Order: sequence, then C-alpha cells, then structure tokens
Amino acid sequence: MNLADLSWPQVKSLDRDIPIVIPVAALEQHGRHLPVFTDSLLLGEVVRRVEEHNHQTALFAPLTWLGNSHHHLDFPGTLSADPRLYLDLLVGLMEQFTAMGFRRVAFLNGHGGNITPGKQAVFEVRQRCRQRRDLLLLFATYWECLPAHYVPDSHLVQHEMGHACEWETSMILRIAPHLVGEFGRIENVSGGFGFEPAYRGWTTKDRTEPGHIGSPRNASAEKGERLLATFSDGVSEFLERMRRWDGTTW
Repeated sequence: MNLADLSWPQVKSLDRDIPIVIPVAALEQHGRHLPVFTDSLLLGEVVRRVEEHNHQTALFAPLTWLGNSHHHLDFPGTLSADPRLYLDLLVGLMEQFTAMGFRRVAFLNGHGGNITPGKQAVFEVRQRCRQRRDLLLLFATYWECLPAHYVPDSHLVQHEMGHACEWETSMILRIAPHLVGEFGRIENVSGGFGFEPAYRGWTTKDRTEPGHIGSPRNASAEKGERLLATFSDGVSEFLERMRRWDGTTW
C-alpha cells in the first residue's frame, strides 16, 4: 500500500511490524541519450511492480527523487543534495518512521551515489537507538536484489550495472522508449576505478566525457523487461525476508 493514499488514522492502525519501504533515487545526467530522471523512473517502475504483488503486506513511502549526485554536477540538468545534508535527510526519514512505532524500515535505492550515505544513515540510526533489539533497519539497492532462482542473462554484454549503460538503456526502452535518444552507435566506456582494490575519489568527468559508463549500444527493450522482472522479483523476496524476521535474531 502507498503511504500517500492513507489518512493518519489508517497509518495509526497498521501493524508496526509491516515492512516500510522508502524509495530513494536521483535526478542527474545520464549520457547524451537518456533523460535526467532515469534513476527515478526505473526505481519507480520497480516499486510499482513490487507494490502490485505486496499491496497489503508492505507500506511504500513516496519516492525521494533528490539524491547525492555531486559527482555529476559538471553536466547540466543534474540536481544534487550536499552529501552531508543528504545523509541527514535519510536519517530523519528513518527516525520519523521509527518514532511512529514501525520496527522494520528499509531504504530501497536506485542510484549508485546514494549507497555510501545511505549505508551510513542506517548505521547512525541504529547507534542512536542502540538499546533496542526489535529494530530491523536496512539499505538495499534494487539491482543488487537478485531472486533465489536468478540465472544470469546470457544475452547481456554487461555483467553489472553501469551508468546510462546497456542495463539502464534497456529498461528505459521498455518503459519510456520515447525518452531514449540515438544509442546504436555509442562507443563503450569501460568501468572500474583504476586502482582496485583501493577506492579512488572521482568525478564523472574523470571517467567519461559523454556521461555514460558501459555499453548502451547493446540495449533492447526485451533485455529491459527481463531486467525489470528480475529486479522486481528480487525486491519482493527481500520484503518477504523482512516479514519473516522473528524480531530478535541477527
């Protein structure tokens, strides 16, 4: 069910062990061929599919479209919250749900730049209520939520999420093809950070001049549907794990 559709008495009446899902995404450049709202569009579609199958067994907050995207600010159209401001925003959202009495709260993320502050926010909230043992506080990124039956798609050139890449381009082709520009002749931009296993500080311009990372020219709507179905199944299984938690164990 959607929080935005409920009255406050309806929220008050909910079981406090219902999984709470807070979708967080971004508005940022996605190369020359995809819209700046790509991350939010894709997460919104995953949430829509998951909510259809979990309508009475999870509560979904409205999607937060402003993310931590400072590394993309060299490209026009990107909007970003300062990293520390963004971390405080996430902490506040999670704490407000726990203040209502909800005990199982998860951020569902759709943007790579949100991962570091998102994990830190969950960690900080847990430390602030360290005497409690009944809280399940989580941060999950939708493309990392793979179902138990997952078998890698042999038709995919990429083996992991990039940026405005084969995966994202395929999924946007599936849900909003009219927003996709010419992608058939776009050159591949390889991923990686260059100094693995170290993590290197970077801006997007350091890694890619056109703004994409990956192989968008290999995209198709058919691949996009398979990806969306896979991720939606994985998120549904993630929510089921939240529901099955016994309330005390690690």
